[in-house]
Amino acid sequence: MQYSVYLLLGSNLGDSISILDSATGFIQNSIGKLSKASSIYRTEPWKMKTNQWFFNQVLEISSSLGPEELLTEILSIEKQLGRTRRSGKNSTYESRTIDIDILYFDSLVFNSDMLTIPHPRIQERKFVLAPMCEIAPLFEHPFLLQNQKSLLANCKDTSNIERL
Repeated sequence: MQYSVYLLLGSNLGDSISILDSATGFIQNSIGKLSKASSIYRTEPWKMKTNQWFFNQVLEISSSLGPEELLTEILSIEKQLGRTRRSGKNSTYESRTIDIDILYFDSLVFNSDMLTIPHPRIQERKFVLAPMCEIAPLFEHPFLLQNQKSLLANCKDTSNIERL
């Protein structure tokens, strides 16, 4: 069975645009087929103190992996691209070469010690919602029951983002 998965890629260390491109290649090799990719957005750091802005992008992937298998592959890709990750899903925010978040996994609602789907802060983050609106504006959040366009219109995040 194939699942439609939305992933958020982010980087603010190193050659971020090249790193996002490399991550996309690794994702296509080990996770699934790229269906859509948003533009890359330069985004102000969210709830963290750093002068290094992020580069973010959302990908839609068609994958046969289940949620936990998907997370295992994502963590492997992050490690290959130089990411050192603190353990647990509640770690503090820090600069990173790459961060790959599972935003949505079809319309699945999933929660474990290591993974929550949909990502619990989608509706709070303009840097997630803007690229999501670019590729899937009508995709509905499975329990907020609002599409991405509506979530973005109601988002209180005032951080700066620019589409490249």
